[in-house]
Amino acid sequence: MTTQAQHIPMQDSKLQDSKSTEFGIIAAISFSHFLNDMMQSILLAIYPILKLNLHLSFSQIGLISLCYQVTASLLQPVIGLYTDRSPKPYSLPVSMMLTMSGLIVLGTATQFEAVLVAAVLIGMGSSIFHPESSRVTRLAAGNRPGLSQSLFQVGGNMGSSVGPLLAALIIFPHGVGSVVWFAFAALTGAAILSTVSHWYSQHLNSTSHKAHTNKVSEFSKNKIIISLLVLGILMFSKFIYMASFTNYYAFYLIEKFHLSMHDAQFYLFAFLFSVAVGTILGGPIGDKVGRKKVIWWSILGVAPFTMLLPYVDLFWTCVLSVIIGLVLSSAFSAILVFAQELLPGRVGAISGLFFGLAFGIAGIGAALLGSLADATSVQHVYQLCAFMPLLGIVTMLLPDIKKTV
Repeated sequence: MTTQAQHIPMQDSKLQDSKSTEFGIIAAISFSHFLNDMMQSILLAIYPILKLNLHLSFSQIGLISLCYQVTASLLQPVIGLYTDRSPKPYSLPVSMMLTMSGLIVLGTATQFEAVLVAAVLIGMGSSIFHPESSRVTRLAAGNRPGLSQSLFQVGGNMGSSVGPLLAALIIFPHGVGSVVWFAFAALTGAAILSTVSHWYSQHLNSTSHKAHTNKVSEFSKNKIIISLLVLGILMFSKFIYMASFTNYYAFYLIEKFHLSMHDAQFYLFAFLFSVAVGTILGGPIGDKVGRKKVIWWSILGVAPFTMLLPYVDLFWTCVLSVIIGLVLSSAFSAILVFAQELLPGRVGAISGLFFGLAFGIAGIGAALLGSLADATSVQHVYQLCAFMPLLGIVTMLLPDIKKTV
């Protein structure tokens, strides 16, 4: 009798703990995301200097992005599906070492082909990091999946925004060889992720993990398929437009307003910083008002600003780019958690699929937009991409999910 009386509170305590949010782990994985995406954004940030040093065309710039992002997009869903069945906690520090290898190759590259190899290595690092780190975020989220996903995502967005700033302050003055210095960031990330991996390994058999893995979706198979297709269209709209900024915004400013490569990096930083801020807002707002509303507002709602951007002066270009980054970036956390709630228990596969889609769409978009820029102009690329957010109208086909499951 005494044993049973003691056992019941222990169960209640464990259930309560499963709903608590492990902010220490989320902070660690978010900072690792910061380091990971900061290192990866270095590749994108130094496109102008690579173009100048290696005499590259815009099509070749697009091909570099294609190799980096398609490598990640093809591998991420496969890794996510595999680790749903057989989690690999200590693969996280391995991802950092692959990224470090890519940076070393990039910093010593003297041929276009070597840059492609560096892009593939960096993409492989990303393909391992994102599905497993997203799983850790979900495991540590408790009853705040939107907030936790936003905190995780903002680390990556902050890292992406800092990349161009570091390129302007370090790489442009000292040359491409200084990219190798960022290998120390990879070693720091590997050390932090080793600690996270230890926590992850201990919690794989926890009650919350088993309960979430065994959860069955409340939606029919047809509704899930339609919803995933709609989310795919929304991802296409968002990341094609984002590809125009992350790959060609500096060139756009140089071509239209005659800025220097150095000065253009600061405008790119302003845009990417606004992306980081918007990411923070998207998740917790989705927890409160529903993710569908966030998706509506962030994709379709940004269309007036994107259509106005190509026709304004430098000051308003900066203002509108910040507004666009702030609004559009709030979508991804909402889309990802929405998809995880459609298929609970498949966090790795869903995370890998959607991160893979993000990288793949951005990579293909970068290549196509690069070819278009060669054939016309970078300004024409922005005039065309301005209409992409109008695809946000398909959000009406999504079911309403207001509370996390």
